[in-house]
Amino acid sequence: MDDVMIGLEIHIQLNRLRSKMFCGCSTSYHDAPPNTHTCPVCLGLPGSLPVINRKAVEFGIKVALALNCSIAEETMFYRKNYYYPDLPKGFQISQYDYPLATGGYVLIKGDDGQERRIRITRVHMEEDPGRLVHAGTIDKARYTLVDYNRCGMPLLEVVTEPDLRSPREARLFLDKLRTILEYLDVFDGNLEGSLRVDSNISLAGGDRVEVKNISSHKGVEKALSYEITRQRNLKRRGIEVVQETRHYDELRGVTVSIRTKEEAHDYRYFPEMDLVPLRIADWVPGIRAELPELPDAKRERFREQYGITDDHAKSLTSEIKVADFYEWVAARSDPKLAAVWIADVLKGELNYRDLTIESFKRESMLEIVRMLSENEITDEIAVTLIRTILDRGGSPREIVESMGLKRADDDYVARAVREAVADSQEAVRDYLSGNARAINYIVGQVMKRTKGRADPSVAHRLVKEEIERQIC
Repeated sequence: MDDVMIGLEIHIQLNRLRSKMFCGCSTSYHDAPPNTHTCPVCLGLPGSLPVINRKAVEFGIKVALALNCSIAEETMFYRKNYYYPDLPKGFQISQYDYPLATGGYVLIKGDDGQERRIRITRVHMEEDPGRLVHAGTIDKARYTLVDYNRCGMPLLEVVTEPDLRSPREARLFLDKLRTILEYLDVFDGNLEGSLRVDSNISLAGGDRVEVKNISSHKGVEKALSYEITRQRNLKRRGIEVVQETRHYDELRGVTVSIRTKEEAHDYRYFPEMDLVPLRIADWVPGIRAELPELPDAKRERFREQYGITDDHAKSLTSEIKVADFYEWVAARSDPKLAAVWIADVLKGELNYRDLTIESFKRESMLEIVRMLSENEITDEIAVTLIRTILDRGGSPREIVESMGLKRADDDYVARAVREAVADSQEAVRDYLSGNARAINYIVGQVMKRTKGRADPSVAHRLVKEEIERQIC
C-alpha cells in the first residue's frame, strides 16, 4: 500500500492514578452510577480553580521517555475552546505550543517483515471530557445520555507522524504501545475508554480524513480498511475526497461523516490563566532512573540469557505479567522447555478460553515442566494437564495420580504396538506399498490404546520395528 499514509492520535487514560488531572475526584468511577464522581472543578463551574496533579505529569514524562522522546524544559496548559454536550465548561484544558515532549519513535515489524521506526510527533497532556451514551447508533439515536464521571480524567495524547502504511501496521503499532504502557504501570487497558484512537488517513497525498474515537485495536484495523476502500472507490469514480471527521460504526463496519474537519485555529487556543507554566527539566533524571526494563530490552535479554528463539522471546514479553510468569518458571526449570510450553501451549489455551495468565498458577506450570524434563509424562499428557487445570482446577501431580496419566513403561507400550499393528493390516499394506504416512495412523492407534501415555517418537520406532519383524 505505497500510496497509503496513516497517522494516529492515541488518547491514553492514566487510570492508575488515584485522582483526576486538576481536582481531587477519584478516578475509580467505572462501576459507579453516572454523575457521582464530579466536583465544581472537573465540571468547570464558575469560581472553581484547577490544580495540576503532579503525579499525572510524572506519569506523562515516564511514557514520553519510554517512547524515546525529548522532554521539554518547560511545559504549559491552554484552553481549547469548543462546545460539545460532554464538555460542560465549553473548553478543554490541554496543551498546545509547549507540549510535554516531542520527537520520539516506536519500533515495529512492518508489512515487509523488516523493523520500522514509527516517529512520534509529540506527547501532550489534557483532561478527558465526559461520555455520551447514544440510544442506538450515533447517526440514528433518538436521544443521548451524558455521564460527567469521566470529566477531568488525566489523558495523554500521543501523536504519530503519518509513517504507517497499512491497517495492519497501525494495529501492530497500537499493540506495541499498549505493551509499553502496561510495562510502565500507568494505565489499565482493560477499563472502558482507557485507550481511544483517532486515525488520519490519506491516499497519494490527497486530503486526509479523520476517523474518531475508535476504542479497540481491531476496530482501528477494520475502520482503516473500510476507509481505504471508500476513498479508492471515490477516486475511481472521479469524486474528490474531502477533509472531514468521520465516526466508525463498529456494528455496521462503516464510517459515517459527522462534521468537516476543524483546524487548530478554530479552537481559539489561549493560555490557561489559572495554571502556571511548569518547569519539568529537573524532574527528568529521577523519573528516567525509575524506568523499568521495557519490552524490546527484555526480549533481547530473554533471547540471550535463556537461549530461546526470537519468536518465543517476543511472545513471552508481549505482556509484562506473562514475562514475569515465564521468568519465575525459567529460573527453576529448563528455560527453553518452559518457553515452548508457556508461549506455544499455555498462551494458546488461555486465548481460546479468553483468560489471562493469572488464571494459571506458576507453580503448576513449573511442576508440568519438571515432569516433562524427567520423562514422567508425555507431551500429550502435559496438554491434557493444562486443559484440565484451566477447566476444572487441581494440581498437576494430583491429576496425574488420580487419572493414571504417568508415562507408560516400555512393556506396556510394546504390547499396545503389537495389538495396533495386528488390528491395522490395511495401513500396514499401504505403508509397505510406499505410503510412508500410513504409519501415522498406526501410531495414532497406539496413542489411543495407551491414552496418550506413550512417547510418540518411541511408538513410531516400535511400530516400524514390529512391521519389519512381521515381514521377516
